[in-house]
Amino acid sequence: MIDFAPGDELELIRATAREFAADHLRPGLRQHEKARGISPDVQRAFAEIGFASLEWPEELGGNGLGALARAFVLEELSAGDPGAALALDPLGPALYPLLELSKSDVTGELGQPLLDTPGSRALLVWNGEGRRSKLVNDRGVVSGTVPWVPADRVDLLVVLDEDGAFAVSEGIDLKSVRGSGLRAAGASELSLIDAPIRASFSDRSAAARALARARLYKAAMLVGVMREAAEFSRQYAVDRVAFGKPIAHHQALAFLITDMATAVDSTRLLLHDACWRIEAREPADEACATTYVEAIEQSMFVTPNGVQILGGHGFMQDYPVEKFMRDARALGLFWGGIDSAREDAGNELIGIDGPVPLSVEAQL
Repeated sequence: MIDFAPGDELELIRATAREFAADHLRPGLRQHEKARGISPDVQRAFAEIGFASLEWPEELGGNGLGALARAFVLEELSAGDPGAALALDPLGPALYPLLELSKSDVTGELGQPLLDTPGSRALLVWNGEGRRSKLVNDRGVVSGTVPWVPADRVDLLVVLDEDGAFAVSEGIDLKSVRGSGLRAAGASELSLIDAPIRASFSDRSAAARALARARLYKAAMLVGVMREAAEFSRQYAVDRVAFGKPIAHHQALAFLITDMATAVDSTRLLLHDACWRIEAREPADEACATTYVEAIEQSMFVTPNGVQILGGHGFMQDYPVEKFMRDARALGLFWGGIDSAREDAGNELIGIDGPVPLSVEAQL
């Protein structure tokens, strides 16, 4: 018999994350957006649980857990508030280039100060194909502008492309912008002018693996957002009565609710399969890219329909579904977004390297 249960340790991690989201994130959802940050008390509670060092190597004092544990935690925290989940994680996806490309002592030197300082933030920026703006590395200094990053503070910037990565910790200028989604994490335009590169790493296969893990990070957050949007709108449809019965009992809406639940569960299965491949050190670039594509596409089905189920109420801030839709849209924009992920997955599946050439008709 095959046992698909995650095990006692992962179940405890998931239950702890779910309880933390219910106690600290969901009740302050609008307050976090307005404040563009998380209170010090919530940050301390997060650090005491040990979620920040979940994937930090054991030899450096971390918990050394794998991708599946991180996916469980991210789904639960993002179901509470994805912006807060980003703000609370001091290293975030910036951890993956350090783990995959650098040596242990360098990883510790770059990452440990952020784990030790409450409120610190590392940020990962993609500078390869599909980027929206280019950061130029010229003889040890880097310049350029990123129009939007989900942060109001960056202590360590990790820039990743197809060939490797480099880290910057000085000369980072942030200009506050309003932002649309993930506001609890902040929103800024990031600029670098001759900022010194603190460390650089070169390894194409390791860079691809770091990108794959970063995509899984966002896919796990999207699963959490979708789950909450589907469940909130389902409960609303069950409670709301029209024409003598709950609106959920009308066939069209019942079918829609079913499709939304199916979308969440199917994306979660892809996510867990990709996490398993990462932990088993199997080839996972295509699986991670495919998971991110599926998570983005299904989130664009689930979250807008969550708003539609509530009708006019869905657009009001008295209900959270409009926020789920904004957050899901923002979470689909990272690392080149859906187009870059689809192209990478396609290249793996059909065995070519680089952009898929346009047909003769499309070039005309």
